[in-house]
Amino acid sequence: MMYYIASDSVDPCWNLALEQYVFDALDPGHSYFMLWQNHNAIIVGKYQNTLGEINAAYVKERDITVVRRLSGGGAVYHDLGNLNFTFIVDDDGGLDFAAFCRPLIAALASLGATAEISGRNDMTLNGKKFSGNAQYRKSGRIMHHGTLLYDSDLTVLSGALNVTQDKIESKGIKSVRSRVTNIRPYVKDDLPLPAFWDAISDYMVKENDMRPYTLTQADIAAVDKLRSDVYSQWRWNYGASPAFTLHKERRVEGCGKLEIYLKVVQGIIHNAAFRGDFFSTVDPDGLAELLKGRPLFEPDLIQALSGVDISLYFNNLTLDNFISILLQ
Repeated sequence: MMYYIASDSVDPCWNLALEQYVFDALDPGHSYFMLWQNHNAIIVGKYQNTLGEINAAYVKERDITVVRRLSGGGAVYHDLGNLNFTFIVDDDGGLDFAAFCRPLIAALASLGATAEISGRNDMTLNGKKFSGNAQYRKSGRIMHHGTLLYDSDLTVLSGALNVTQDKIESKGIKSVRSRVTNIRPYVKDDLPLPAFWDAISDYMVKENDMRPYTLTQADIAAVDKLRSDVYSQWRWNYGASPAFTLHKERRVEGCGKLEIYLKVVQGIIHNAAFRGDFFSTVDPDGLAELLKGRPLFEPDLIQALSGVDISLYFNNLTLDNFISILLQ
């Protein structure tokens, strides 16, 4: 059985806490589909260096909330012109984004908007992105979530996010704003966002035979605590970003942006951390443990990582590519 959950909150810290609560605490014998909105916020990927992804002065000036999510991938901007969706289901393996995008594409088609799946994890209209998607896995379950830019302020979006030159060069783009679009101009009827939300939820509930789930007071109290303990905390949203002595960065086709932070003392790796908009089946913190105490020297790195499937830590990355980034 799949249940539909609609969040009444527009607090990004609360909504990300709600996602985690549904994932961790609600009956895993069922699946869940969620729709939710945030006020002005930047949501950074789990492995990203927060301060490297945002325009800090602009974020402060505009009072934009910055929150780290559980999933990998890149930073996205939310406002009340954007609608977010989440699937929480059993994990059948692999990083299959299309399976979760297709139901939303069908829902948009029912409104007259012909969308497509593009690249690793995007949905587009007329070649322009309106949806970025990301996934998180644990204990045989998967959380897939994405954005639906409906009537967002794209000028704020482009001002709030830093776009690195390697991403611009790899995608042949001039700016964030030039490659994104809102959905609203493409729907056959000019719907305000609440009507768009209703149309998407009605279609998804009907076509997927969902039942509504109403949060109990105990559910809400648990989400409040998770929000307070984790998602509203600086140590989660900013403090998880690394501050090591060496910074290596590369964008790899099919993998994404990988940033490696190393503390090296007398040629020996003492600490390692990984950030970027890559996707991962296994948390890269385990890889960092394999590198600790190893010389930053190719034969030693090859020996330390012999038999390791690097693609589990960084989807579509090879061991040779990984070592070349470490040594560049």
